[in-house]
Amino acid sequence: MIQTNSAFVQVFTGAGEPMRSTNHPLPPQLNDREILVKIRLATICGSDLHTVAGERQEPTPAILGHEAVGDVVAVGRGRADIHVGDRITWTIADSCGECLPCTRYGLPQKCDQLFKYGHAALDDGSGLNGCYASHILLRPGTHIVKVPDALSDALVAPANCALATMISAVSHLPDTCETVVIQGAGLLGIYACALLHYTGVPNIFCVDVQPARLARVEHFGGIPIDGRPEQYPAAHEQILAATTHGVDGVLEVAGVSALIPEGIRLLRPGGVYGFIGMVHPHSQLELTGEQVIRKHLTLFGIHNYGPQHLEEAVAFLARTQAQYPYDKLVSPPFPLADLNEALLVAKKGDWHRVAVAV
Repeated sequence: MIQTNSAFVQVFTGAGEPMRSTNHPLPPQLNDREILVKIRLATICGSDLHTVAGERQEPTPAILGHEAVGDVVAVGRGRADIHVGDRITWTIADSCGECLPCTRYGLPQKCDQLFKYGHAALDDGSGLNGCYASHILLRPGTHIVKVPDALSDALVAPANCALATMISAVSHLPDTCETVVIQGAGLLGIYACALLHYTGVPNIFCVDVQPARLARVEHFGGIPIDGRPEQYPAAHEQILAATTHGVDGVLEVAGVSALIPEGIRLLRPGGVYGFIGMVHPHSQLELTGEQVIRKHLTLFGIHNYGPQHLEEAVAFLARTQAQYPYDKLVSPPFPLADLNEALLVAKKGDWHRVAVAV
């Protein structure tokens, strides 16, 4: 039985509208394999900022937020591996485990019955579907990862979105990479720098137009490249000087389709291009089939990730927390009651992630 009967939640009612604080009932009991979690800390993802601004459409009313760490407060039957009191994070999506994407294709993140936390209406199930709340109800097909005691909430919260996604993305790069270009120094780009640096890639160029973001790149093993038009010609030559025939891989994590022609120019014959950031309709590409054919290029897209990538993300943080200053990426937490203020701070972009806590 659930010990308390309501959760404190922040409800999104529409673009341009402030979040609405209210209480929402907790389920009186859990169904099989469901898990009720008390949120410890959540972080504000760029996709949430897009939703609040009206650049991304989500059902309303809803509880947004999908990056979080929490404590288990109740467990439904059939989850003997999870116990009350466990500190956990979880996959951004719930999958059925039975459809072709889940079984034959190895893509549970593209499940036929996919449910995404922070992207569902209040009238969907319990309604406790997002992380800007005191509690969230995790569904039976959600993969759970226990958080090691040595990792802080702030380090782990973004792992179930940005870091797990980049774990998936870098796995598609050639095994013998010498030079990689990352287009964008947001959190995806910063994590990409750390992942590639840790595996020994010698030349990791990270391009961005924001000096504040570029200032953090070197601390994560990357080489900052000023992407502003007046600065970039020299930087282009700097990148090419590190290679013989061009770079081995390019990862687009900025969400800007205008970057693609430059990425194509930088790639060597047989190079690999990963599209990760352009999850929006304004992503028409200036690209010809001939460019892809003549260079023998491989293009791939990454959207979300599988359970194994979240496992690897938490393990990577545990291995490398002393090597990279992850703590500098996340703001001190705002109270959940001040979520509207936290969203304004996140919009300014001074932090890679802004945190909220109950």
